[in-house]
Amino acid sequence: MNIALLGLGNMNGAILAGMLAAGTDAASVCATGHSAERARANQERYGVTVAATESDPEANRTAAAGADIVVLGVKPKDILALCREIGGALRPGTVVVSVAAGIPLAAMEANLPGGQPVVRTMPNTPLTVGMGVVGLAGGTAVTEHHVDLAAGLFRGSGSVYQVKESQLDAVAAVSGSGPAYAFLLAELMAAGGADMGLDEDLAKDLARATVAGAGRMLAEPEVDPAALRRAVTSPNGTTEAAINSFLDSGLADLIAQGMRASAARGQAMSREYGS
Repeated sequence: MNIALLGLGNMNGAILAGMLAAGTDAASVCATGHSAERARANQERYGVTVAATESDPEANRTAAAGADIVVLGVKPKDILALCREIGGALRPGTVVVSVAAGIPLAAMEANLPGGQPVVRTMPNTPLTVGMGVVGLAGGTAVTEHHVDLAAGLFRGSGSVYQVKESQLDAVAAVSGSGPAYAFLLAELMAAGGADMGLDEDLAKDLARATVAGAGRMLAEPEVDPAALRRAVTSPNGTTEAAINSFLDSGLADLIAQGMRASAARGQAMSREYGS
């Protein structure tokens, strides 16, 4: 299988790093980006061929023409233009995989050749450490074989879940944006420790290691987050005091509100960019 990643920003970079770490042959992968300087840097970093559209306007079309799977990794606002750009270069069976939030399958299909298999995905950046989560949904021309090919991009570096397209905004709210929630928690814990008199670097180390360790515990099969929380929450203890303070201050509502905001932004992007 030949794989082309069009755009090599944070998400496609995470996907590429995860694929290579899982054993994908670098010789079967090519990528594109805008800047020639960044293309050279990424080629050295990842060990795959990276072409720059800045110096070769045909780079995206050339990469797409030789690929069995094409991963669209540009900004959402640029996805449909990229579909139109590469459409004439695609083979009929090439699977087009989007990692962009908010761009509907129907809009991509309308800007690609008729019958082109299109799979929309919502991955997250922990793919780079082999612990990613990916939701995916197939378009009208997609078979189970095409879904399996798309899922294969991620299986070596994360968990893949097939969902309805209508559920992808919820997937984004939970797992797509979720790593940022955990990083924010670590930030706030570190700031709180520093405010209580800890050395700032020590507070950062404590928060970082704690969130990372808790995440590792959550990665065990079939573990229940609520059970883990109860196991470290002794009655009338220090942890219970903190948990009760969080809940009494409306943390549950704040989290739910933030996730709804994430999903609403995805829906707004569909209206803004999806035509």
